[in-house]
Amino acid sequence: MNRSTRVKTRRTEANLGAERDHFEKQQLSSMGKAINSSEMPVKEKHARRIILGTHREKGAHTFWSYALGFPLNDNSILCWKFCHVLHKVLRDGHRNVLQDCMRHHGSLVEVGKLWSQLHDRYGQLVALYTKLLCTKLEFHVKHSKIPPNLEVTDEVLERTAGTDISDVFQLTVEVFDYMDAELRLADTVIRQLNTSIAVSSLTSGQCRLAPLIQVIQDCSQLYHFNVKLLFKLHACLPADTLQGHRDRFHEQFRSLKSFFNKTRDMIYFKRLIQIPKLPDSPPNFLHAAALAKHVKPVVVIPADEDGEPQDDDDDDPEPLIDVSDSPASIVQAQPQVDIFDQTFGPPNGGFDDRDLQIDSLKTELDYVKTELEKVKSEAQRYVTQLKSQINSLEAELEEQRVQKQRALVENEQLRMELETTLRRNIEHESVQVSYIEAEKRAQATEQRYNKLKEKHTELVSSHAELLRKSADTVKMLSATQQTQEEVERTKHQLSFEIERIKQESEMKLEEQKFEMERVKRELEEKMMEVTRMKATLQNTQKSSEQITSSMTALQAEKERLMRSVSEKEAELSTVRQTAQVQQSSLQLERDKSSRELVELQGKLKEKASQEEKMKQKLLDEQFALLQGTITEAENIIQDAVTKLDDPLHIRCTSSPDYLINRAEATLGSIDKMKKGHADYLKNMADAGGLLRSLTQFSHLAADTIVNGSATAHQAPTDQADRLTSNCRGCATQSLQFLKDLKSKASLQRADPASVRDIVQKILKLGQELRPKGMDIRQEELGDLVDKEMAATSAAIEEAVRRIDEMMKQAQKDTSGVKLEVNERILNNCTGLMKAIRMLVKASTDLQKEIVESGRGAATIKEFYARNSRWTEGLISAAKAVGWGATEMVESADKVVLHTGKYEELIVCSHEIAASTAQLVAASKVKADRHSRKLPVLQQASRHVNEMAANLVASTKSGREHLEDKDPMDFSGMSLIKLRKEEMESQVKVLELETMLENERQRLGDLRKKHYDLAGVPVEQVPEGNGELLSLDNPVTMSPKPSKPALMKKPPLSQKPNLAPKVVFK
Repeated sequence: MNRSTRVKTRRTEANLGAERDHFEKQQLSSMGKAINSSEMPVKEKHARRIILGTHREKGAHTFWSYALGFPLNDNSILCWKFCHVLHKVLRDGHRNVLQDCMRHHGSLVEVGKLWSQLHDRYGQLVALYTKLLCTKLEFHVKHSKIPPNLEVTDEVLERTAGTDISDVFQLTVEVFDYMDAELRLADTVIRQLNTSIAVSSLTSGQCRLAPLIQVIQDCSQLYHFNVKLLFKLHACLPADTLQGHRDRFHEQFRSLKSFFNKTRDMIYFKRLIQIPKLPDSPPNFLHAAALAKHVKPVVVIPADEDGEPQDDDDDDPEPLIDVSDSPASIVQAQPQVDIFDQTFGPPNGGFDDRDLQIDSLKTELDYVKTELEKVKSEAQRYVTQLKSQINSLEAELEEQRVQKQRALVENEQLRMELETTLRRNIEHESVQVSYIEAEKRAQATEQRYNKLKEKHTELVSSHAELLRKSADTVKMLSATQQTQEEVERTKHQLSFEIERIKQESEMKLEEQKFEMERVKRELEEKMMEVTRMKATLQNTQKSSEQITSSMTALQAEKERLMRSVSEKEAELSTVRQTAQVQQSSLQLERDKSSRELVELQGKLKEKASQEEKMKQKLLDEQFALLQGTITEAENIIQDAVTKLDDPLHIRCTSSPDYLINRAEATLGSIDKMKKGHADYLKNMADAGGLLRSLTQFSHLAADTIVNGSATAHQAPTDQADRLTSNCRGCATQSLQFLKDLKSKASLQRADPASVRDIVQKILKLGQELRPKGMDIRQEELGDLVDKEMAATSAAIEEAVRRIDEMMKQAQKDTSGVKLEVNERILNNCTGLMKAIRMLVKASTDLQKEIVESGRGAATIKEFYARNSRWTEGLISAAKAVGWGATEMVESADKVVLHTGKYEELIVCSHEIAASTAQLVAASKVKADRHSRKLPVLQQASRHVNEMAANLVASTKSGREHLEDKDPMDFSGMSLIKLRKEEMESQVKVLELETMLENERQRLGDLRKKHYDLAGVPVEQVPEGNGELLSLDNPVTMSPKPSKPALMKKPPLSQKPNLAPKVVFK
């Protein structure tokens, strides 16, 4: 079991690997075919395969892995096509492609810088394109909600912009930059190219123009984004602030409108893209109601109807877009003449019951038109009233918006005042904090003062103690003096003892002196200390006085701060009361505004309901009028159907031309009716266009049915049955379509496509019944015969003149055998032209004789018109002769200049002989046998044949003289080599025989197609007015080779292509 599982796993891995290899090869092949150095647009199928590859692998890894290998820095065309493919991949690829491409953002910037420095036309375009791609990548990476194809709803755009007005402002600037990058690239491409058809049809022009399709898709979305964002900005910001934005938008609007108009005129874009039309003037952003008038431009890429081949190995370049204007067939309207009335006259002496019916129907139609005008005027009046009401409501709404703006301004002022009050509160709080700090400093100062006071008290007590010590010392000093006095008193008493105790006394005296000195020194020290204490006490008193003064100042500052705080508190309370009053008044104003807004909304709803009722009434009236018109149209078509079964109608006949005219008019009315139906579905309040188209359609459809049946009365049985059946089917489908229009349930799905199909079948049958050769009006046939004969004569004269010029030029440029051959060929060409001129003159004389003898009392134009088939044969033959003469001159010119072939001159000679034989046969067919001018024409015809034969003979002879036939050299050739040369010669002979057989088969097919286009079978050739003529010896007509668009010399005549050629046997 495990073994089988492993085997299956290996097989699965092998299959996945094979699929991966195939995918990578396919991507590499598609990228190699899409991104190359050839100057042609990128094929859509290759780009589509690359985009599908990104969806398959959910990213762009494979794309960038191969893209990095391309020489983007070497070839500007290859780099331009790479940018185009990358733009397509970003727009339509997988959503992960954006992140994968962002990794290579630096590479794109470097490539753009490189090519911007080089003077190369594609290099400048590549620099702008890379800058656009980098801008695109940066924008979508920043705003991930917006995909690279820019296809988002308005809600997503609103969410991306957000509610912050700064973000909206920034997003608008980025969208402006995005649009500028797109427009710069488009303007540079358009400026490098000429917008003519010739340039847009070349591969070089289409290679440059192809990326503009993606630019147009981006610009239409970016324009819509700009309009939405600018209206949102103007709703929130003043108009003066956004003046720069408006100027930038107006400049981009003019550039974008010019770009769209130029590309819309280029035929290259007409099949590839439908470019929207921008309004004549930019939106008015100052008026908010202008947003409702804005229409989002929509770019439509039509589906590819032809499809592209799915062969991966198809390396051939795609065919260019066909931008040539194919000449539209001009169908001139035939005069609407009743053939029955012309032939038999009006029935019943010019009066019929149908006239009464027509008069009654005209009367009813006039009445319906009058009622319709009344309804339209009434509806217009209602619309005018509703518009005036809407304008008044818009004015009221604008006034309310102004009041709202004023209230917002007042609210902003109050908010600013409140912020000022808050700032004052903050300042008051800071003052309070400073007061508290000052109070703390005052307390600290008071504490220091108390400490100094205590110190002062200690100093005073120490000073009193020192004073007490000084008093004790004074007392001791007085005691010492008393002792000294006692000593002096006892000196007398003890004089006798002085001697005995003299030494003892002296010693005591010295001790006393020493003691006195010691006491004196102590006294001085004490006195010095007292002096210092006095100075300290004075300093202390001064400092205490300073502290007292500072305390006084602090106390005054404290009182001042307390007064300021009380004032601030009073002011704050006043501001609070004012703010409360203003808030209460603002709240009252808001309540009043909300009540007024509710009342206005109620009135607006009431007006809207009334308007809806009026609109519904108008819609009902319009639908009732539409039903009445449909009923009348049904009656008209029913009346036409009843005429098909009327026995009296069987005798009526009509021509196919008139039937074709009626059918084409009916198809035109169907288109108008379809447009009117679409307009009515868009705006059911206006059914005027649909009513007019229905009335016209009913009458034209009835005419087509009646005339189709009348035409069938003289048509072959098979075609008559089909035509009658189609007429009845037209009536049935028309009635069914009108029935669908009559009901509201089926009004949406009503489609006149089935009616158009059946009318086209009737038109096709009418064209089949139309006689051949009716492309030209019969009244113009006579003038056309004279014009063609005169043009043929002029062409022959011009050919003779040119041959003379070629003769003179050949005599100057050539000599010898070449001059002899050229002179012989040109002389024979001159002789042939003179013979043709004589033939044309004889044919003209014979035609005049035929016309004069056969017209009777009719005019010449009437004779030609009566014998239209014979006249067309003459015209065709004259054109063929003129064209043959011109071709022969061109071939002779090429032969003389040695740029052509002798075979071309021989074929032109045969062609001229055949054309002149056709002219002779066309002239002889109505000529009298005994006419004297008929032999002259026959003699001229024989002379033309002889001169043509001489020209062919001289051409062949000249070719033989001028061709160098070197004899074969068989020397040195062995048997094997001869055998080999013989086999190669046989192979070449077989190849030439096969080519000859193929060319003969092609010639036969061309002749069959020629007779088929002429409209005449080989066995039957018309004569006169339709009689069949069988002749012997049919004239063989070779097909006319198509002439090139550009010729070396201006042509003398053009190949006939108007009237079919008549072939005679």
